Amino acid sequence: MKTALAMAMVLAVPSDAIAQQQSVSEAPVVVTSGEAIVKRAPDRAWVTISTESRSKTPQEAQKQNATAMSSVVEKLKGAGIPADAIQTTAIDLQPEFDYHDGKQTLRGYVARNSLEVRVDALPKLGEIIDMAVGSGATRISGVRFDLKDRDAAEREALKLAVADARERAGAAAAGAGMQIGRVVRIEEHRASPQPPRPMMAMRAEMAQDTATPVAPGELEIKAAVTLTVEVK
Repeated sequence: MKTALAMAMVLAVPSDAIAQQQSVSEAPVVVTSGEAIVKRAPDRAWVTISTESRSKTPQEAQKQNATAMSSVVEKLKGAGIPADAIQTTAIDLQPEFDYHDGKQTLRGYVARNSLEVRVDALPKLGEIIDMAVGSGATRISGVRFDLKDRDAAEREALKLAVADARERAGAAAAGAGMQIGRVVRIEEHRASPQPPRPMMAMRAEMAQDTATPVAPGELEIKAAVTLTVEVK
């Protein structure tokens, strides 16, 4: 008899647990989406600075290009750009040919070197570009803007997106004569990183006497969520 009672008590516990799970899973819910955009003025930029040199021999082309890029790097560091903000992104050496009457003739060699430079003092970006061109750079491209504390802006956008979804859930429940209860699930939808803000490439011969103007505009930090809320 005691054995049968013990077995009945053991079986009663999972039975209650199953009943509770069923009641939770069967509770009516409303599923809504929420979005938010936080706008911030950028305070950091990256710019690609390149040098290009030509000569009859590959050794001379490479040597000239190394000298030109060394001058650029020296100027950048002198302007306060730290070493960890300067990164080589490409080194290239190729032959160049002339074509006449279907024949290919070697003209010489062209050497290229590219750096990506991080500029944390955004008001100095135009000055940095002009300085690089003045010290031997032949091409400026790939300018993109960002925030030093992007995480804080992303968290704010996420918080606002959840609030938006909750308000929508409340409106949907009110339309059905109900009220929202506890939040069952929050699902964040990660957006693709914002592409670099386009900026036309500038060659050294296009540089003007005046400082290069830079208009960073505003960045939009977006967040989107799906919210599942019980209703009663």
